[in-house]
Amino acid sequence: MSNNLLTVAYIVASALFILSLGGLSDQETARKGNIYGIIGMVIAFVATALSLDLTTYGTLASVVIPGAIIGAIAASRVAMTSMPEMVAMLHSFVGIAAVLVGIANYLQQSPLTGIESTIHQIEIFVGVFIGAVTFTGSVIAFGKLRGIISSKPILLPGRHFLNLSMIAASVWLGSQFLAAENLSGLQPLLIMSAIASVLGIHLVMAIGGADMPVVISMLNSYSGWAAAAAGFMLSNDLLIVTGALVGSSGAILSYIMCKAMNRSFISVILGGFGAETNGAKVAESTEQPGGEVTATTIEDTVELLQGAKSVVIVPGYGMAVARAQHAVSELAKLLRDRGVQVRFGIHPVAGRMPGHMNVLLAEANVPYDIVLEMDEINEDFSKTDVVLVIGANDTVNPSALENPNSPIAGMPVMEVWKAGTVVVMKRSMASGYAGVENPLFYKSNTRMLFGDAKKNLDAIVAKVAHLSEESVDLRQPTKVAFST
Repeated sequence: MSNNLLTVAYIVASALFILSLGGLSDQETARKGNIYGIIGMVIAFVATALSLDLTTYGTLASVVIPGAIIGAIAASRVAMTSMPEMVAMLHSFVGIAAVLVGIANYLQQSPLTGIESTIHQIEIFVGVFIGAVTFTGSVIAFGKLRGIISSKPILLPGRHFLNLSMIAASVWLGSQFLAAENLSGLQPLLIMSAIASVLGIHLVMAIGGADMPVVISMLNSYSGWAAAAAGFMLSNDLLIVTGALVGSSGAILSYIMCKAMNRSFISVILGGFGAETNGAKVAESTEQPGGEVTATTIEDTVELLQGAKSVVIVPGYGMAVARAQHAVSELAKLLRDRGVQVRFGIHPVAGRMPGHMNVLLAEANVPYDIVLEMDEINEDFSKTDVVLVIGANDTVNPSALENPNSPIAGMPVMEVWKAGTVVVMKRSMASGYAGVENPLFYKSNTRMLFGDAKKNLDAIVAKVAHLSEESVDLRQPTKVAFST
């Protein structure tokens, strides 16, 4: 393939990637956005492959085909509950790829001289640094999401000083790397890689579990910048454009989520996100909520729903674990058919990654127009008869607003306790991912429906459907037969 044709293919692919991001910004166009992205990537891959020397096709196939098979199998088998871990792991692949590309690029001995050579060396050093931070940070995020590593933040004494020290050491090693001749700069490059890897571990370990969706978004941004850095190293314009799109969109999403959670964007980058509020260190509160828990039954829950005029459903990670989204969708349809106003309230960090709940509800064909964000629904809870909380915990915790010593203090939450009655569906009284007790469970207008969410919802759906059929039968005119 000629260079001109390759450039045209890259421009088309870049345009498709931009259209893909535009489509993904709205639920109704998300499928189209995915299609644009797939077509763009196919064009980019085919054009790049055709631009290579024919003798390299065997080597290319030996790594691409096994990778494609493994990726297809992993993607087809992963459950929606495990999707955040998979996303974190994919981010780590981008990071380690940038590290390996940078080291290999340095060992290749570039023919560039003078200022061009210096710029290329900076590209390599910065690319390896970002890649190493992304790699280890994503691995730690994977461990926290998987439950292998505790979700509680690990805050070392003087952690910000440690971070600054590691960055300063990396900058000093960068000066040694640029001053080195031939391949003598490999040692400072490898030492910097090790330091950056430790930095990535330290940054993410200091972040609490409740804030992991924002971390996933930020690591997505890091992976984009790592890809862009690899593009500079390889002089690949498409890789630069794609990496910049991913990096900037990830950063913007992280900023939006931080704003929605009343957190500082800078604290995400520095680590320890969620461990501080208004600049003051917040210790985990040992205060236990008071009061009694009121358990309820499926029959009582059905009775509440039958008598309600307005219902808001607030899903959380528990819904994903139970795979109850289809039962939730069926319940919403039945209630709406009976004239009940049914809406869904989604917290910005519900689930384990941005948009997790939206994807699950879309999969279950819940109409987009009744799925509302926290800011759109919060003011309506006081006018709502029944709120059905399914597996959510930290995102409906009143401690965020009422307890200044709580680890989640200052975080906006779904103010479900303002509704007439709140039915919380949980397996047990265990605390949420952030490890914070929830006073909502002890409030006088809260009813706890314990057990598996899907089984309970299936039973509720069956009873509501039966009652709906009975009401239809009662409305049918009775035929009376007269005999002569």
